[in-house]
Amino acid sequence: MVHETELPEGNRPAGSVDAEQEFSQQEALAPEAEAQADVAQDEEGETSGPEREAAEFKEKWLRAEAENQNLRTRARRDVEDARLYAVQKFARDSVETAENIHRALTSLPPAQEGEDGVIAKMREGLEGIERSFVAMLERHGVKASDPQGQAFDANLHQAMAEQPSAEHEPGTVMQAWTPAWTLNGRLLKPAMVIVAKAAE
Repeated sequence: MVHETELPEGNRPAGSVDAEQEFSQQEALAPEAEAQADVAQDEEGETSGPEREAAEFKEKWLRAEAENQNLRTRARRDVEDARLYAVQKFARDSVETAENIHRALTSLPPAQEGEDGVIAKMREGLEGIERSFVAMLERHGVKASDPQGQAFDANLHQAMAEQPSAEHEPGTVMQAWTPAWTLNGRLLKPAMVIVAKAAE
């Protein structure tokens, strides 16, 4: 029976010693190589990280600036609308007063020679009041437009009735009971009109 005996270190083959030393050296160097690779990855991450963050911050800043610009534009428009149209309800009530003055004036009999002096003075007074009142409204952006003879416009006119007419084109305003009133170009009150239609 043959027993395996361990050779003394000095009697081992030279090749086996060199192989063991090389293996042990590789084991010792492996952690150092891994550490160097990790450091390289960290350095690469540090290089790309700030650039990415800077791009993200720039994008956020551009979005915030655009939102602020939209907010400023909207605020300016709201302030302008408030300045132009804040008196809309008051203007509409004033328009009613102007129309009542005109109704009072048209309710008087037409001017004629030899008429009662009281009626003549009343007519002159109402005409002066109407002129000054309408001029005051115009100074504040309220304007009246007589639509008679114009084509019917649903944005400005409210049709109260249709009448057949051979003298007017169909769709033409043949009579206006009230004018169309606007406040700085915006419709305040539509005109009450009678619209012509084709004769039967």
